[in-house]
Amino acid sequence: MDVHVRRLENLVALLKEKGCRVTPQRLAILRVLTLSRGHPSAEQVHARLARQYPTMSLATVYKTIALLKQAGEILELQFSDLGNRYDGRRPHPHPHVICTRCGSIMDADAPLLDDAAERVSRETGYVILAHRLDFFGLCPACLKKDATRRSA
Repeated sequence: MDVHVRRLENLVALLKEKGCRVTPQRLAILRVLTLSRGHPSAEQVHARLARQYPTMSLATVYKTIALLKQAGEILELQFSDLGNRYDGRRPHPHPHVICTRCGSIMDADAPLLDDAAERVSRETGYVILAHRLDFFGLCPACLKKDATRRSA
């Protein structure tokens, strides 16, 4: 079974466990969040689904996100200028690469980060609940646009 299908099924089971109705709109929100690589905002999730579900409110998206956050099943990335973005594919802390021009966000793997969090915990006595590491730069699409402009 596909990892994303399993993740979606787990989230549906979790919502049912919590006594939440899994409406077609809520299921569509879960799909967008679990399949999106680009870490959408609540507004972007709503916009993607607005044509298919014209009566769905932005509040429905926010309520679904709040339920998932409360359950630890979605990672919220807060940015002052990009707004909040959400990672429903990988809800545990992991590094991200953010384009400073277009705002795209990609996951980055850094296996040593977990080791570093454990070491910080040992050295400070803190219980580390979460950590965040972001890298900022220009994405390949923005770099390509720059190169095209320069060659024209």
